[in-house]
Amino acid sequence: MTENTDIRAEVVRAAQAMDESGLVVGTAGNVSGRHTGGTIWLTPSSLPYDQVSIDNLAGVDLEGNLVAGVSRPSTEKAMHLACYRAFPEVGGVLHCHPVHASMFAVAHRSIPAVIEEVIIYLGGDVAVADYRPTGTDELGEEVVRHLADRSAVLMANHGMLCVGSSPNHALHAAQVAEHTARIVWGASRLSDPVELPTKARSDFAEVYSYLRTQTWATSARLLS
Repeated sequence: MTENTDIRAEVVRAAQAMDESGLVVGTAGNVSGRHTGGTIWLTPSSLPYDQVSIDNLAGVDLEGNLVAGVSRPSTEKAMHLACYRAFPEVGGVLHCHPVHASMFAVAHRSIPAVIEEVIIYLGGDVAVADYRPTGTDELGEEVVRHLADRSAVLMANHGMLCVGSSPNHALHAAQVAEHTARIVWGASRLSDPVELPTKARSDFAEVYSYLRTQTWATSARLLS
């Protein structure tokens, strides 16, 4: 396999796993991965995930120009590219519409980091970005504001965006966020969710910071 094929295969696997795990319905959502040469490989627009393959991904540069492949890239490419331009350590971006996380997005409520793994893997509470129209540069700029020290952000009245060192890593972030949203939603039926102690939150945030600054870039290079 060439390096390009490796990252393209990772995008396809993450996209199909996203679909199979119920994080999207139909052709909603999108996944991308960054190759070390600079090309961003995106899932194509409006294609069922069981038909997505390494041969129909779209390769674009950081300005959004099609440089490889023949498919039309996802209409959300501006949001993906904004993340890659802002964060050189990011090697994968995933946008999805999971049921419970989307309920928080529609209610304009953050998903609280009341479980240790949320801070370790996502950095802390998953905030809600202000509403911006789908597919616009403005939406990309808005989500980036919330991702400097987080792996996930909710988009008001829309869904969720996750970043990671690879497409699969971004998928894991989405799964953690959705799992937590479901737990918090259920716990709120019993009582108000209780926050972790301040020191625990601080300690686990340091773990996230270390992983992001020290291992993400290395992992992305190994994948690509």
